[in-house]
Amino acid sequence: MIIKEIRLPRVLAGALIGSGLALAGTVFQGVFRNPMADPYVLGVSSGAALGAALAIVMRLGYSAVGVYSVSILSFLIATLTVFAVYGLAKVGSRAPVITLLLSGVAVSIFLSSLVSLLQVFSGWELHRLIYWMMGGFSYIEWADVLGVFPLITIGTLVTYLFSRDLNIMTLGDEEAQHLGVNVERSRKILLAVGSLMTAAAVSVSGLIGFVGLVIPHLTRMLVGPDHRVLIPSSFLTGGIFLVFCDTLARSISGSTELPVGIITALSGGPFFIYLLRKSRGRYAI
Repeated sequence: MIIKEIRLPRVLAGALIGSGLALAGTVFQGVFRNPMADPYVLGVSSGAALGAALAIVMRLGYSAVGVYSVSILSFLIATLTVFAVYGLAKVGSRAPVITLLLSGVAVSIFLSSLVSLLQVFSGWELHRLIYWMMGGFSYIEWADVLGVFPLITIGTLVTYLFSRDLNIMTLGDEEAQHLGVNVERSRKILLAVGSLMTAAAVSVSGLIGFVGLVIPHLTRMLVGPDHRVLIPSSFLTGGIFLVFCDTLARSISGSTELPVGIITALSGGPFFIYLLRKSRGRYAI
């Protein structure tokens, strides 16, 4: 019973969510041609968190199709967030890295303030909401795994179908248009898919940052930039990484279980600073 009802759903949820966040980071980095784009930095996670927090405070249950209404609200607000950030950062046909980061930070702060406001009015749900904001798998059940599985699966398949477009889009919008890629259509679909996977992950595990930043970079170092190989490799590596972080969070302290979001932030924060310093001046224009 311990294996079937506690350990197995937790491991499967960690693998699915890690894979989904890693793929979302791969998509955002490919679409924006930006090595520092990930759901957490761009504010997409904050948008998904706002949707999930609304569902938690309002005590919404399942939708008619069996998918958590938490996931639906997370997806809607996360999608609006990513398009808002891209619209704010866009200069001509490009989104410069500094402008994109500043837009993501500004939108993320605004959405986080709304989540804090919800905490004030959450009442009996306050403890659950605060612990959920830290990110973790302590209360994972089979229903959570079954709810997130189809969303991550659909996102993975669609992302892989657009792997050729992602490869060509790294050359620039004009070159991609000349090679037969409908850049705007592909970009909108990929941004929506990235938001879907982020929302699915956040609605189940809470805020887990920097997985989508660290994993695509490490995988790209191992297998190269070809998205036909990078996408499945990031999927596997992201799942392994988050399961490892969750195991570490459970084992690092004998009496208290740490939220896994703290472990990923401790590993991803310094990595983000390293990338920022390494690319300083390269994307100034």
